[in-house]
Amino acid sequence: MYTHLEELASHPVFYYFLEISKIPRGSGNERTISNYLVDFGKERHLEVIQDEALNVIIKKPATIGYENAPTIIIQGHMDMVCEKNQGNPHDFEKDPLQLRIVGDMLYATDTTLGADNGIAVAYALALLDSKDIPHPALEVVITTEEETTMGGALAVDAAHFEGKMLINIDSEEDRKLLVSGAGGIKVTQVLPIVWGEAPPDQLAYSVHIKGLKGGHSGISIDKGRGNANKIIGRILSDLSAEIPFSLQQINGGTATNAIPRETDAVILISANAAEKLKNKIDEWNSILQNELKASDPEVHISLRSVENDVGKIFTEETKQKAIASLMLIQNGIQSMSMEIADLVESSTNLGIVKTTDAEILFESDLRSSVRSLKHAMVRNAELVAKTIGCKCFTENDYPEWPYNPNSTLRSLFEKVYKEENGEDIEIIAVHAGIECGIFIDKIPGLDAISIGPDMYNVHTIDEHLSIPSTLSNWKYFLSVLKEMKSAN
Repeated sequence: MYTHLEELASHPVFYYFLEISKIPRGSGNERTISNYLVDFGKERHLEVIQDEALNVIIKKPATIGYENAPTIIIQGHMDMVCEKNQGNPHDFEKDPLQLRIVGDMLYATDTTLGADNGIAVAYALALLDSKDIPHPALEVVITTEEETTMGGALAVDAAHFEGKMLINIDSEEDRKLLVSGAGGIKVTQVLPIVWGEAPPDQLAYSVHIKGLKGGHSGISIDKGRGNANKIIGRILSDLSAEIPFSLQQINGGTATNAIPRETDAVILISANAAEKLKNKIDEWNSILQNELKASDPEVHISLRSVENDVGKIFTEETKQKAIASLMLIQNGIQSMSMEIADLVESSTNLGIVKTTDAEILFESDLRSSVRSLKHAMVRNAELVAKTIGCKCFTENDYPEWPYNPNSTLRSLFEKVYKEENGEDIEIIAVHAGIECGIFIDKIPGLDAISIGPDMYNVHTIDEHLSIPSTLSNWKYFLSVLKEMKSAN
């Protein structure tokens, strides 16, 4: 059992995980980590390619005896979701993560850990740095912006690769083989703001939702967790029916692919309505604590008086359109698979609401393992926007990863697992975007699999990684590489 980070760093995988945890690598801020990977490869005299999207490809020749084995593509992404609570001074642009061991788990302190997908980078670096691990020729590709746009994988030039087998290390469940994933698209509804003058002698309050667990918008969408952006819509809709108020801003969520844990709205009311507002917030605290007692027992709505220096507010029409948007934009599970038990087939997540000087942005992450259903959800979003009087646009469309019933790679992983454990490994699909689908579209005939150690509560400040699982999954990964001689 490892009890100190210094001990943990004695293992090559964790040594590199701790090293990259010192480097800020939020999505869109990958240049430093990308350059680190380039320098790593060059220092070891390996072939290195860095493209304009800052993706890095590092190639390592086969070890002795594996010259005729098929070339293997090892793939993961270098960026991470940057989540913290409001008020936390951690600066994801420059501060290293503060790691800590609790029992047999590795955590960051009050931030996301970045095991998604730093563990793939750590596996890759440990493998590339090794001198005694048998393996075929390797083409390691570490992509950028997976957590936001999939832009790195979409920009990769397939001409750089000879391999026809890809091992993705972006799964989050040990002792399982991931063989299929959802496609996705980002949809943004844009509400132009018409500003009005704030009434005189009004009290300003912040209505702040906090205490929700959040989570990955694909992996955790079936857990029934509260979405702070949707909840604030319900509260504002209820208030608008009983208390005259003006609305000045709404802001919630930090990433479209994370279920939002916190949302804040600033409202103005007359002094004689203050007590009624406090009573309504108390009422909503009771409602939510009842509704979410199993999924989000720490949910809380705070009401805080703020300095009334608000010079402008939404007009009544803009306010009502904003509330209607929060209420009508789809969120949550839309369909379940009829072929794979308990698999979410289609879902949406209203991940970000942001007020700017000119507009309110409502950003949603749509996922489906069925392309036509993804298109249907986009059409629904377009109709909601049109009905309310908003603009709507889409971006970051990426393909689903279909199940391959004739996968040689999957059969090899199954064989090795059964030989080592005496039982069959579980085959799973996931309701999340996996870059395998993009690479399969780019490289005809590509065979893909995804593995990874146990990690929990990814995309939240409670994200943690199992140390024993990481070690056993690494051993399994190396056993498969050793068996690659028989893959021809």
